[in-house]
Amino acid sequence: MKIHIVYAHPHAASLNAALRDEAVQTLEGLGHTVTVSDLYAMRWNPVADFDDFGIEAEGTFVGTAVGAFEADAMKADIKAEQEKLLAADAVVLQFPLWWFTVPAIMKGWIDRVFNVGFGYGVNRAWKRYGDGVLAGKRAMVLVTTGAAESHLSDRGINGSIDDLLFPLQHGVLFYTGMQVLPPEVVTGAHLIDESGYADTVKRLRSRLETLAETEPIAYRKQAEDYDEDKRLKPGLEPEGATGFALHLA
Repeated sequence: MKIHIVYAHPHAASLNAALRDEAVQTLEGLGHTVTVSDLYAMRWNPVADFDDFGIEAEGTFVGTAVGAFEADAMKADIKAEQEKLLAADAVVLQFPLWWFTVPAIMKGWIDRVFNVGFGYGVNRAWKRYGDGVLAGKRAMVLVTTGAAESHLSDRGINGSIDDLLFPLQHGVLFYTGMQVLPPEVVTGAHLIDESGYADTVKRLRSRLETLAETEPIAYRKQAEDYDEDKRLKPGLEPEGATGFALHLA
């Protein structure tokens, strides 16, 4: 498999950096081809702007983006990241959880790379939620957090980690067509000692060894389970389910 890691952490001697290196070593040891976009090392520009488009502004931001996509005029750094995604069989997003979401530099990577024509469309027929441009690829989130596991449980004060990651996993990765695997979550990251690190690496290696076989999260496909108004068809909702849980088969 070809596996692309999108990595966001500013410290070269961090736990995240060590886990990234472990991931690359494990995957390459299994015979996979691995590429890495280290966003901080790349000094990735996180700000989506008209400068991304390479053409004169044509009214609205989205209108200009459409024109740039049709003219194949997107900036070279954006096109390079899109090509990495298109070439990959699986994508891993690795980051520390900051204020309940990804670091700003990774959010900016999403904003600029998943642009109109690649990440989303402007018409009702746009294929998405299981049938997007990246359909057939696998994706996994590797996230570290200072919060304890109990803090991120169904009754935890921070809310369920599945709910916190839903906008990323469902709204970005599944939206663009990828099959999203359950996340690998490292809790209490700042308290991990040598023994805890060894256990963390063991779990990570196990997840990476089964990357091709792991059952993806059962998100519902737009083309199959939603009506023309993009509402879940009656009778498909799990008993008692509300909110994000409605969109799980």
